[in-house]
Amino acid sequence: MQIKNQKQILEKLGIAALNPMQEAARHAIHSNAEVVLLSPTGTGKTLAFLLPLVGELRDDCKEIQAVIVVPSRELALQIELVLREMGTGYKMNAFYGGRAFSKDREDLRHKPAILVATPGRLADHLRRDTFNPREIRSLVLDEFDKSLEIGFESEMREIIEALASVEKRILTSATHEVIIPDFVGLTEPEYVNFLDQGIEQLKVRAIISPEKDKLDTLQKALCHLGEGPGIIFCNFKDSIRRVSDFLHHHKIDHGCFFGGMEQKDRERVLIKFRNGTYRLILATDLAARGIDVPEIKFIIHYHLPVRSQEFTHRNGRTARMHSEGTAYVMHWEKERLPDFIPELEEEELTLAAPPEKSPWQTLLLSGGRQDKISKGDIAGFFFKQGQLEKDQLGVIELKKDCAFVAVASGKVKQLIHLLNNTRLKKRKIRLTRV
Repeated sequence: MQIKNQKQILEKLGIAALNPMQEAARHAIHSNAEVVLLSPTGTGKTLAFLLPLVGELRDDCKEIQAVIVVPSRELALQIELVLREMGTGYKMNAFYGGRAFSKDREDLRHKPAILVATPGRLADHLRRDTFNPREIRSLVLDEFDKSLEIGFESEMREIIEALASVEKRILTSATHEVIIPDFVGLTEPEYVNFLDQGIEQLKVRAIISPEKDKLDTLQKALCHLGEGPGIIFCNFKDSIRRVSDFLHHHKIDHGCFFGGMEQKDRERVLIKFRNGTYRLILATDLAARGIDVPEIKFIIHYHLPVRSQEFTHRNGRTARMHSEGTAYVMHWEKERLPDFIPELEEEELTLAAPPEKSPWQTLLLSGGRQDKISKGDIAGFFFKQGQLEKDQLGVIELKKDCAFVAVASGKVKQLIHLLNNTRLKKRKIRLTRV
């Protein structure tokens, strides 16, 4: 059964009411054929466009009706997760590079109502005629400033030309610093602009390093700032490896997130960051947008961003939706700041002990939704057979074929001993630490 009722969907999501941006976006999308939604990272843009998108789906149509184009696999997976948690009953799939094309073909045997895809993978499907695009009435370009960059332009032009039946175009971004090309087909778009949200809550301060090599200053800063959660932004993956080795040497736990990693490893880093196993991650600008992470206490620009857009998106990871947060610009005392970074007040670093280790660890359970296993089943399994107390079980993330479970660090060996190779809902499961 398909559900379009907004109240029912919000109840499933545990949300009492939409925020002002989401209400404005919902009204604009229902009332206009062209909408440009501008709002800071973390303000809920995904739900803002998914609610009206679902509301306009046709129950009698068996073909793809809406396409959401995203610049990264992480964003595709995040949107897929939000729609699944909405519990609408409409099928939705995410297609992206690095995923086996045979899996895409299998999913297309029963067409999704909504398809989320990266530009390259979507263009590939359109060239191969793997689905009929004639019933696609709605097109969303999420984080369009990234999707419309030079590298994607030819594919985006090809995609938009192929989707000739589109009647509604929705573009979203966390920045206004982009020119929308003519081939997108906008004529008189309605702008919903909430970019001033979060500005009052965000503080930006400088951390000045007396040495050109800023590693020692970074260590002092992390001790000063405490346990986080926080993100340290670097410009290059080689720099992340160097900083990571340094932090490991000083026994500061963290995860790493950058483009050269396997998709599975990137997903697991974000899972462990969300559930508190990691309180700190080192990341390139891949983490500056389109990923689902918790409220961030601080971010550190270990390397200065090259462009103002990256500065904006990085800062948008903290001070989200009325929460306070601080962005720290770390620079050598003789280094000249880019023009887009204002004059900043310096943060005085105090001597402090290294951040404490997280009280959580993550276990991988080899059963998921396809095995008819729910989060409630897993919680009961860990409480009863695993002999956990309620405060010893953390966040559970349920996937199609597995689940990730945060548990108290001191209970990992006990749980593996009691639960590994036992049965949960008739399935023999494996339990491993990740």
